[in-house]
Amino acid sequence: MTIGQQDSGVTSGVKFVTSTIGNTVGGLTNTVGGIVGAAGRGVGETVEGATGSAGSPVARGIANAATGIEDGSNRIARGVKNAGEGK
Repeated sequence: MTIGQQDSGVTSGVKFVTSTIGNTVGGLTNTVGGIVGAAGRGVGETVEGATGSAGSPVARGIANAATGIEDGSNRIARGVKNAGEGK
C-alpha cells in the first residue's frame, strides 16, 4: 500500500467519524432549539391569553426571544453538520 492510499484511508475514516459526530450534534441542537422555540411561543400565547392586550408586549417578547433562540440553534446545527462533512 502506498502512502497516498494510506492517507486516503485515514482521511476517509476521519471524515466518517466527524460526519457522524457532526450530524448527531447538529440533530440534537436542532431538537433542543425546536423545543425551546415551541415552548417559548406557547408561554407567550399563554401570557397573552391570561393578560389580554396589557400583557401582549411581554408575551410577544417571550415568543420572539424563543424564536430567535430556535433560529440561532438551527444555524449552529447547520454549521456543525457542514463542518463534520468537511464543508
